[in-house]
Order: sequence, then structure tokens, then C-alpha cells
Amino acid sequence: MPAKPTKAEQAAAHGTTIPDVLAPNLNVLFCGINPGLYSGALGLHFARPGNRFWPALHASGFTPRLLDPSEQDELLDLGLGITNVVARTTARADELTDDELREGGQILTKKVEKYRPRWLAVVGITAYRVAFGDRRAAVGPQDRTIGTTKVWLLPNPSGLNAHWTPKTLAEEFGRLRARAVIGDSPEQLNPQ
Repeated sequence: MPAKPTKAEQAAAHGTTIPDVLAPNLNVLFCGINPGLYSGALGLHFARPGNRFWPALHASGFTPRLLDPSEQDELLDLGLGITNVVARTTARADELTDDELREGGQILTKKVEKYRPRWLAVVGITAYRVAFGDRRAAVGPQDRTIGTTKVWLLPNPSGLNAHWTPKTLAEEFGRLRARAVIGDSPEQLNPQ
């Protein structure tokens, strides 16, 4: 893992973007709300210590070991990727406007249509509801598809989301993994 970014480096990351971890025909494309300043300063997804994305991926069986955010490109070999609803970094997700989230939903839809993952897994209920105009969306599989891509809504793995414990978060990620493996070789998602 790169050195912890300074407060100045984090402040300078405001409004920057992080490249997607993306390739055609992935099994699951995970989609965050938007990168935080810590992640933006490092140029890595879900990089802030305390974010439970990487532990949930491992505990649910998506990865054979706990990956460090600096190893994010290894996800592609596992048939996984990462993007965001909104690309720009902010200190807090509540800095995003509803218009930004809706525009991000349109951009995300085009990205999914182009890259055709089997599943789009959005981590963040409120952002998903606004981005896709679905006020009743709940955690789990959605009725919506984007082309042939199925959509699953996961809880936000931020440490600030205390309603979801590491155990229940991993269980929900595991529900998606169990569904995503159906019809695929399990080795694609968790090579031994």
C-alpha cells in the first residue's frame, strides 16, 4: 500500500478522478458512489482504512485472499471490476447533487452497455435510488437490467455505515457471489 496521503494531498484530490478497473464481459462490475479524497489522493478505489469493501470481497469468496487496494488491477483476472456512479472525488458523498447522480446513472448505463458485465453491483442504496429513479430499491437483486446485465444493490461498505456489520456485509456480498457463480466456472471468481 502506498504511504498514507497527507491532508494537503487529500485536499488537492478534490474533484479529481480515478481510472476504472474495467474490461469487457466481466462477471461482476462493482460500482461505488464516488471516490473519497483519500482514494483520490492515492488513485485507488475503496482505499481509506476502515472501508470494508476489500474485506467483504474476500470474506464472501470473491477473492482468494484479502487484497490491498493497491492490488485492485488483480480483480480483472478474477472477472471483477470497479467503477463509480460519479467519477469526481469529494470529501463526502452528500456533496453530490441529485443532478450529478442522475447524470452519473446515465454515464454508468452507457458504460455497462459497452462493457457488458454479467452483473452490475452498486454499493450504496441512496445513490442508486437517485441515479436510477427507483425510490423503492432495496438491497439485493433488482428487476432492472441494463441490456443483458443484471443489477444487484449492495450496502455501502464505508465504515460510516454502522448498520451493516462486517459479517452481514460479507453475507450480502456472498449472496451476490452465489448468484453470479451460477452458470459460470467458480474458478473464474475464486481461482485456487
